[in-house]
Formats: sequence, C-alpha cells, structure tokens
Amino acid sequence: MILWHGRLEEKPEAEAFAFQASIETDQRLALEDLRGSRAHAAMLGKQGILPPDTAARLDRELAGLEEELKQGTLVIDRKAEDIHSFIEGIITERLGDPGRMVHAGRSRNDQVVLDFRLYLKRAVPELQTELVQTITALLDQAEQHAETLMPGYTHLQRAQPVTLGHHLTAWAAALDRDVGRFSDALVRLDECPLGSGALAGSGLPLDRDAAAQSLGFRGPTLNAMDSVADRDFALELAGAAAVAMTHLSRFCEDVVIWASEEFQFIRIAERWSTGSSIMPQKKNPDFAELIRGKAARTSGNLMTLLMLLKGLPYAYAKDLQEDKEALFDSLDTLRSCARMFRGMMKSAEFNKERMEACCTGGFLEATDAADYLVRKGTPFRKAHEIAAQVVRDCIAAGERSIRERSLEKLRARSDQFEPDIYDALSPMACVCARNLPGGPAPEEVRRQIKVLRDRLVSGFSQRSL
Repeated sequence: MILWHGRLEEKPEAEAFAFQASIETDQRLALEDLRGSRAHAAMLGKQGILPPDTAARLDRELAGLEEELKQGTLVIDRKAEDIHSFIEGIITERLGDPGRMVHAGRSRNDQVVLDFRLYLKRAVPELQTELVQTITALLDQAEQHAETLMPGYTHLQRAQPVTLGHHLTAWAAALDRDVGRFSDALVRLDECPLGSGALAGSGLPLDRDAAAQSLGFRGPTLNAMDSVADRDFALELAGAAAVAMTHLSRFCEDVVIWASEEFQFIRIAERWSTGSSIMPQKKNPDFAELIRGKAARTSGNLMTLLMLLKGLPYAYAKDLQEDKEALFDSLDTLRSCARMFRGMMKSAEFNKERMEACCTGGFLEATDAADYLVRKGTPFRKAHEIAAQVVRDCIAAGERSIRERSLEKLRARSDQFEPDIYDALSPMACVCARNLPGGPAPEEVRRQIKVLRDRLVSGFSQRSL
C-alpha cells in the first residue's frame, strides 16, 4: 500500500521504490506503530470524528495485529515502503473503509516521529539496564581489590601508587554518568508529537492531551512544526552512546595494555581471547580491541546525524528518514559492547603480585616524600625541589626507590627527614594517606563503591551525591 500515490500518475520503478523505502530499518517500530494507531483511533472515536463502533473495530483489529506480531504469525512484508504503510494496508485489507479512516488528522510526519519516540522510551531504559549491570560487575571486582596495590599512570608513565579497586571504580563512575546522560535525554524526549500533522496540526477537533496521556507521555509537544522537524532527541541519544562507547574504548585500551607481556597485570579468560592464524603461542585480547574499534561507529553515527540536520530547512524533509538507522546502530552497538565488556571483566583475573611489584621502581613515592616535608613545615615548592633532587641522587646511585637511600644521604638534602620516612613511603602507606573523598585509600574506595551502588538502587533518574 502506497499512502501518497493519489497525486501522482506515475509510480517509481522497483529499484527507485526500494531506494526510498525504509521498511528494513523501521520494521522494529511495528509495535510502537500499533500503539500509536490504537491511541489515535480511540481519540478519534471519543472526539466524534469516527463512529464509536468503527473506533472499537479498529482497536480490536490493531490489538489482534499486535498479538500476531508478538507470536510471529504476522510476517512483515519486506517489499512494503515502510512499517506505517504496511500496517495501514493490513488493516484496510481486513476491515475495508474503517481501515482507511485511521489516518484522519494524522500525517506520516507526526506518525513516524511518534513511533520513534515511543520506541526509544522503551529501548533506552533497556540499554540503561545493560550499563547498570556492567557497572555492577566492575564494582564487584573493585570491592574484591580495594587493597590490591598497582601503579597509577599519567602520560602512560608510572605516577603514584593506587589500588586496582580505585581504578575499576573510576571506570564505574564514568559509566554512571553515561546512565545519567540517557536519563537526561529521556526527559526531553517525553513529549507526544501525535496531532502535529505534516507541520501545521489538523483542522479536525483532535484531543492531543488525551492522546499524549494514553501513550504515557507527560504532554503534547508545544509546536507542530517543531514536532516534525525536531531530532534533538536522536542527537542527544547518539551523543550519549558515543560518549559511553568512548569510555568503553578507553577501558579496553587499559585492558589491552595490561594484558601485554610487558605489563602482565590481567589474565583475560580464554573464551574472551583469540589465537593467531600463524603464531601458535598467541593469546590476543581481540574482544577488547573490537570494543575499542566499534567506538568509531558510534562517533561516526553522531557525525552522520549532525550533518544530516545541519542544512535542512526547519520542517519535515525526506532526509530525516536517515535518522533511525544511525541511532539504532549506535544503541545496538553500545548494548552489545556493554555485554561483551561485562562478561570479559567478570571472568578476568588479576596478577596482584606483579602489580604490587611494579609499585617499586620509578619513584612513585616521590610526591609523598614532598608531602612528608610539607607536614614538617617546608613550603611545598621547596619540598618539591628537594624530592626531585633526592630522585636525581637515587638515579645517579643506581637506586630504584627513595626508600633504598640511607637516612644520612636523605638528610644531606633536608634535615627534616626522620627514620619514619621509610614507613611513610611504602606503597600501601602512600595509598592509605590519600583518604580524602575521591582518593585511593581502601576505605575511601569502599565508600565510593557504596555511593555508586546506592545510585543504581535509587533508579536511573537520580545521579546526585
């Protein structure tokens, strides 16, 4: 069924018709299209635009189609132009004229954006659940490793001692923000465009408030033209997906580095690894690398949507048909990557001995040596200079740690060094000293884990401390 052929004597040839069709992409909106049509038909009946018995027949038939789709007894025709014309065609075929009445006061412009919004109101919370489960898996690992020492890095150079729990909680905090971004976007998405028509509403006495309420929206959109032109919600969700995938990409970069022979911090389970077609010894972190690579898709999809919209006049244009494929791909990609990353991290094992050993060497305790002097009354900039001089002295003497240097030699740089300096500069002491909010001290990491767990329990919409 072609909804628009009345004005045109000629129809596109088969190849051209297929080119402009969108059924392959928008068939996933089938249940939402049925929901929207049921709400619209019910409203038309209540407003006297359709006879009550006709509205009731339409509702029964649409409800039956919904059940048929769920059970798989109704197969979507891939040769249809889009899901909207397919469903209207089925209704018309079964009911005759009542099927032709369902579109009164409605355009495909407001119909398609309604279906899109309804689908996202269902799909995005499901995606958030995947992210929450991934956060939970990270927090479970972090809790087990709140006291597992490891070097922290800046510029990919050893910086200060931290714990693995601190590092994993950092990942979880980033994903928590991603959940919040999706919640923010859902708030602005929660307006019903039904009744906006092509761009100017309808001359029929529609009740947009009733339709919005029946579909679970907080209210109708404000302006009919904006309703059909607006794809801000798609941009926001594509942006949230791109940010979340960027986070997963960065985490996976850590995993790839940690899994290398040079680091040996992590053992990825064999089911989350692959081998080599030529090198028999290889165990490659391919799943982590693929997640890192797929982040490019979501960034590209965001750019696609931005470029799609930037030159359009502010109403509906056929270009907007391209909005769904890009966003659907981003949401699907993030969902699958979150699942893969979660499985990989839940089964990962960590080489605690290796990580702790790497906290010695590289002078990770140098900042704590400066802090030690500050606590003794030395101005920080002077303390920093003294600690740097001590590091140079150690390197010249072939010493790998300030703790290897004798107290006599340390006091040659500052007479404020005392015997307790050696205890103060152990890796665990350095970590435990940093117990301010946000720090890596074990008890503070456990507090952060609790904060994040409490947020997950409180629901997607609450992201405050």
